Amino acid sequence: MKFVRRMYDWVLHWADSPNGAIALFLIAFAESSFFPIPPDALLIALILGAQKKAFRFAAICTAASVMGALFGYMIGHYLWWSGTNEFSSLAYFFFNNVPGFSTHLFYDVKSLYDEWNFWIIFTAGFTPIPYKVFTITGGAFNVNIILFTIASILGRAGRFFLVSFLIWKFGPQIKTFIDKYFNILAIGFTVLLIGGFVLIKYLI
Repeated sequence: MKFVRRMYDWVLHWADSPNGAIALFLIAFAESSFFPIPPDALLIALILGAQKKAFRFAAICTAASVMGALFGYMIGHYLWWSGTNEFSSLAYFFFNNVPGFSTHLFYDVKSLYDEWNFWIIFTAGFTPIPYKVFTITGGAFNVNIILFTIASILGRAGRFFLVSFLIWKFGPQIKTFIDKYFNILAIGFTVLLIGGFVLIKYLI
């Protein structure tokens, strides 16, 4: 936990740097494949310092995160296996060192892809579920890359632009609310959205 806290503080210190936007891009990119700290904290801090740039920061964060997702997909597609159904040394490195990864979770995500496809990618992109697990697993199991990209764009843009809009509209007073409740609201919204489509599927 101390390591994660140090990483979190390191991410936030970029908000006071003239290279904050570049740091946001790199962190959002890396978080989609291996970095443990989501870019939301830096996104919020940057917007609080320059509210007029809120949607520019959201666009940077979205573009970088989707590019990082495709990078994660390529890791899974080209570097994850060593022979038939045998994990590569890189895969074992992820399992042993990257928070959120385990062989059990990896195969659980495979079953989620089989059942939900587009929606599980969207959900992983929009909610606090570890996105990197889904990007790499998607590549490892050859999920349709066009569908993967579209779902990633919608999920990531929905998340980052919503956060940016709230900060732009309400300013610093909304920060505590986002810190405390955003993840719960994001999960609830996604459950309702997917539940609505499942209901339509069974009614029609």
